[in-house]
Amino acid sequence: MKIIHTADWHLGKNLEGHSRLPEQELFLKDFVRICEREQADLILIAGDIYDNYNPPAMAEQLFYDTLKQLSRDGACMTVIISGNHDNPERLTASGPLAQEHGIVMAGTPNTVVPPGQYGKNRITGSGPGYIHAEIAGEKADILLVPFPSEKRLGELYLNAADEEAKKAESYERRIRLLFSRLAEEFRPDAIHLVMSHLFVMNSTGDGSERSVQLGGSYLLPGDIFPEQADYIALGHVHKPQQVPGRQNALYSGSPLHYNQREISFGNRIIAVTAHPGLSCQLQSIPLPVYKPIEIWRCKSPEEALARCEEHSGEDSWVYMEIETDHYIHEEDIRTMKKLKADILSIRPVFPEDVGSPHTSGPMEDLPFEVLVKNYYKKKFQTEMDQETLDLLLEIMQDEEDLP
Repeated sequence: MKIIHTADWHLGKNLEGHSRLPEQELFLKDFVRICEREQADLILIAGDIYDNYNPPAMAEQLFYDTLKQLSRDGACMTVIISGNHDNPERLTASGPLAQEHGIVMAGTPNTVVPPGQYGKNRITGSGPGYIHAEIAGEKADILLVPFPSEKRLGELYLNAADEEAKKAESYERRIRLLFSRLAEEFRPDAIHLVMSHLFVMNSTGDGSERSVQLGGSYLLPGDIFPEQADYIALGHVHKPQQVPGRQNALYSGSPLHYNQREISFGNRIIAVTAHPGLSCQLQSIPLPVYKPIEIWRCKSPEEALARCEEHSGEDSWVYMEIETDHYIHEEDIRTMKKLKADILSIRPVFPEDVGSPHTSGPMEDLPFEVLVKNYYKKKFQTEMDQETLDLLLEIMQDEEDLP
């Protein structure tokens, strides 16, 4: 069986207010071509289809048009789970209509997919969080765990016996118990697959999802996945990578770079060749950069203007940092933007900032304390004393602890 694994499309996402839909459309055209070339029997899309709960109509239309093309008249089954950015009910609303194209959707960990004909393939059995399928003449058992928030996990245990509820008292224990139960549905003569949208400890969380992990409550160890799994398709982390200690558990990563932190790694999708009882063969298929995000660091406004003129015909997103001893004139800014389209920001770097360890790199990468101290210094022209900083941090912590 040939399987294609992808995730974290974030359709409808903007970059500093600029739409990424044109780039996403280019990716999806490439994705359809790759799946046709590989003659995929099964496509796994591991969550965060959209960037928010109410995606723009154009993003939804692009998604549905793509799914229809991926179907190859029902020969290929596509299985989709929701991520933390998706609205589970909205994502799965078209499920009954999608069935004829071989499309399976799961919005929450307790989703039960109706058995029946899905295009030219079949789901022969199912229950909360799993399906038994016959695809291209082979059996596949797929465990489906869409983004397992505390609320959605709680719904799984509402009617649990006291002993079961006690075992599931912590987030990690609930996830362990969930995977342990689902693994009982693996049949000995089938390909064993797991698909989920979550964050595994020691994964490199470069990208847009890092902030979700600040509290640590959703961090999970790599050994929570069933040992019997032949392949584990993950979404949520935008940097492609293998889960530490699990060679067959991979994050496909996102298809585009969605911010400055992500430009250091390449994007890809994963092709998997699987047979019951045999180790999977994995292939990484690289994706092009459809419109690069660039950071231009210029020594003066004059150098910035010259660089804009030199690269005026190139299609790229640009963050500009310009060393200067005065604020940049509005006329210069207008000229830069006229010469080079898609400049996202122009940030002056003053002499006192040059070489500072706290001013290089994207602001999102700086610790909260540093951001506060930098803002205070700029606003009041003096350093924030430690007592004021400690009081502010204490207030922030109290706010986080509120129900």
